[in-house]
Amino acid sequence: MAEYVTLREPYAAPEQQRDADFMGMYVFLGTEAMLFGGLFCLVFGYRTLHPQATAEAARALRLWIATANTALLLTSSLFVAFGVHSAREGDRRRTAGWLGLAMAFGLVFLTLKGIEYALDYSDGLMPGLGHPSAVRAGPAALFIDLYFVATALHAVHMSVGLGLLAWVSIMVLTRRKRMPEQAVVVEVSGLYWHFVDVAWVFIYPLFYLARG
Repeated sequence: MAEYVTLREPYAAPEQQRDADFMGMYVFLGTEAMLFGGLFCLVFGYRTLHPQATAEAARALRLWIATANTALLLTSSLFVAFGVHSAREGDRRRTAGWLGLAMAFGLVFLTLKGIEYALDYSDGLMPGLGHPSAVRAGPAALFIDLYFVATALHAVHMSVGLGLLAWVSIMVLTRRKRMPEQAVVVEVSGLYWHFVDVAWVFIYPLFYLARG
């Protein structure tokens, strides 16, 4: 199993290096969780202080787009899980295929998000752009601003995840990463993608379901 694994110092065995790879990703995702977690705590606290204003602002958001995007992301995570399973089985074509499906769903997600941003702009919800909506007044305005901060930050992470899955797929298809010996590359990439999905699972109720 370890024939194609290149050991690096200070690791003495492939299993030890694999565990270190996972630990590195867990630490990284922990820092990302603190970033999003702080933002989510701020939003939750603001909703508690201004329930009526945040409910009014949430009603200005497009729930149907967010719901569709939630379904897309959860399905993409399922495809990534299938890809990880295929990598462990040594099936490189199915691995790349499942990751490709996950990327396709991710691209549809970003497309819908772009459409939603365009509609937000036409409605005057974007800060400093266009004719401001009546919602952008008082406490509701800050809730809308936090919505743009959270969703834009998530979109950046989503774009990074798409690039990561694309790179992994190319490495697998060109046999530069051998399956199942180097399946850890697919596994840690899958962890990042799952984290991006989990972040959205918090964004969805915090903003879109705050309508009361």
